[in-house]
Order: sequence, then C-alpha cells, then structure tokens
Amino acid sequence: MKWTLVLAAACVVAAGQSCAAEPPADVTVTRGETIDVGGTKNILIRPAQPKGSIILLTGGDGRLNVMPGARFNAGADNVLIRNRDAFAAQGYNVLLVDLGTNLAAAVDTMAALKHPVIVVGTSKGTQRAAEGLAQGAKPDKLVLSSGFLSAASGEGDSVMSLLGSPQRLPPTLVIHHRDDHCRWTNPAGVAPFATWGGRQVQVAWLSGGQDDAENPCRFSAHHGFAGQDEAFVSRVLAFVRQ
Repeated sequence: MKWTLVLAAACVVAAGQSCAAEPPADVTVTRGETIDVGGTKNILIRPAQPKGSIILLTGGDGRLNVMPGARFNAGADNVLIRNRDAFAAQGYNVLLVDLGTNLAAAVDTMAALKHPVIVVGTSKGTQRAAEGLAQGAKPDKLVLSSGFLSAASGEGDSVMSLLGSPQRLPPTLVIHHRDDHCRWTNPAGVAPFATWGGRQVQVAWLSGGQDDAENPCRFSAHHGFAGQDEAFVSRVLAFVRQ
C-alpha cells in the first residue's frame, strides 16, 4: 500500500525547533520620500501644487516601521494608510506618521509646506492625536474616525479625558460607523463627545460596507470602514475643504 503525505504547512517543525514567521512585506509609497520628523522616520507624499497638508495617524500600536526609500512594512491595511494616494491625488501633502513621532513637530513640518494642516486619526490614533494636542500641537483641523471619544465609547483613555477641555479642540470632524462593534469605540460614545465639543464638532455617520464579526476592531470590519473607502475619503475631503 502506498501512502501519500500531504504537507499542509509551509514549513516542517523538527523536535525542539520552531518555524520562523514570514517577515512582513515591504510597501513602497509611490511618489513618497522618507523624512525625519523630530528624530523619527515618516513618509511624505508631495503633489506638485499642494492645497494643504494632511497628517495620518494609524490605529493599533501606531507602528508603520518606516524605512529609507519611502518604504514601510506595517499597517498597510489601515483605512488611512491604504487611502494615502486618494488624499494626495486631490492635491494634498500627505504625511504617514510612525510611532514615536512628536505631533507638534509633524504639524510644524507640514505647516512649513502648506496650510491648512489637518490631523486625521483613526481608532487608537485618535488617542495619539489627543495626546499631541494636549502637548501643544496646533493643527488647523482635526478628524477623528472610529474614535475613543468619551467614557461611553468603552474602556481606555478617551479624547475627552486626554484633552481635559474642549478649548483644545480645533474644528473637528467625527466619522463613525453606525454598526461599529469594537468594544473600545461604541457608537454611543459619539453623542457625549459632540455635546462636549459643542460648535467645534461635526459628526458624519457611515453605514453599510463589509463587516468581520470575528475581528470587530480590525481593518476588515465596520470599525475599519471596510468596503467604504470612497465614502470615507469623500467625507474627510469635504471637511478639509470647508
């Protein structure tokens, strides 16, 4: 009798050994350049005649792992990072911000290129945006998507608690999915934040798209605006142009 052995894994583990994980693939940003912002590598995209500057703060742990040559190898699926070219195509300088970047320094860097400067944070990036504002960053506008907005959003520090006062808010747009099931960004957190921020805060709701019930806090779920890139970018740009 002949036996056929089917190897389902990409590597075979010998006794006492483990398979090494595949390293993440590098992504090269078209028309991008790696620049130093306060000692941290970021990636800048510059159109020929910029109308303004957009700073992108990714979610999760905030890591892009930026390298020379406009390359990075983490966070490519995030709603902000995957739509970087859509913002640049509309005539805006775009800065992809890596973990550890001082937001005030990033705002100053982009302001030197072109005003207005808009900070856009998503998920845990909204916490980093709030921390940056509390430490003195002064963008012209702020966009908070799938945000840790208020105590009603869920566990963890909220934008409200990190800022302490709505007087620190520039004109702000909140973009949230009505069916976001991530336990840190409950849609119920939007209304208290909007009330707290008063006239400084506008709210845009999205619905539909694709969900990922097993991973409700990831890019593949409503939390990450899966399947709604065009609508998401359109809402951001409409606010930027006001």
